[in-house]
Amino acid sequence: MLLENLRQLKEDMRNKGWTICSFLFKYKKIEYIVLVKRFVGTEKRIDKYALVKLHFMKANNLSDELQVEANVKKLIVDPKKLREYFGIEYRENLGNILQQFTENLGRVIPTKMSENSSKMEKSAMVRSLSKSDSEDPNKIYCNKVRRNRDGGQRSEFNSDKTRLLRPMLFRAFCNDKSISFCYYADKEMENDDATIIRNFSK
Repeated sequence: MLLENLRQLKEDMRNKGWTICSFLFKYKKIEYIVLVKRFVGTEKRIDKYALVKLHFMKANNLSDELQVEANVKKLIVDPKKLREYFGIEYRENLGNILQQFTENLGRVIPTKMSENSSKMEKSAMVRSLSKSDSEDPNKIYCNKVRRNRDGGQRSEFNSDKTRLLRPMLFRAFCNDKSISFCYYADKEMENDDATIIRNFSK
C-alpha cells in the first residue's frame, strides 16, 4: 500500500486524542506542510473509502493550499487538480508519474505524531483548526475560559488549538469539556495563564 503509514498515524492521533497533526514534504524543491486531519466535528468525509484528509500548504505561502482525502492506497483527487497544484507536467505515462508522486509522499508520512512540531507547522495547524471551528484564523490570543451554556461541550478543534498554543493552560482545564478557551485577534487582549485561571475562579 502506497500510503500505508496513514493507518498507523491516524490510530496514534486517535489514541492521543488529537484531530490534527503535521509533517513536511518536499517536491520539486518546494517545501509543503502537510496537515493530516481526522473526520470529526465539522470535518466531513466525502468519499466513503477516505481514511483522513490531507491538507497541503506551501511553506512560503500558507494560503496556497490543496485539500484532498486519502486512504492507504491513494490520494482521492482529480488527477488534473493534483498535477496543477504540484506542477506535474502532462505526459503519456501520467499514471506512472502520479504513482511515483504518491510513493514519494508515502515515504515521508510518519507512523506517529511528532512531539515537537516547528513554529511554522504549529501556525498552519492553528490556522486550519480555527477555520474548522468557524473562527477567524487570526484569533490566536487567549483572553479567558468560559463555561458553555446549556450543557454545551468544548469542540475538539478548540481543544487542539489550545494544546498547541497554550499547553499549560489546556492541562488545567482538559478534563472539563464544558469549558471552552476564548481567542481574539488583538494581541493586547491576551492574558497569561495565571490571570485566566484566577479570573475564572472568581
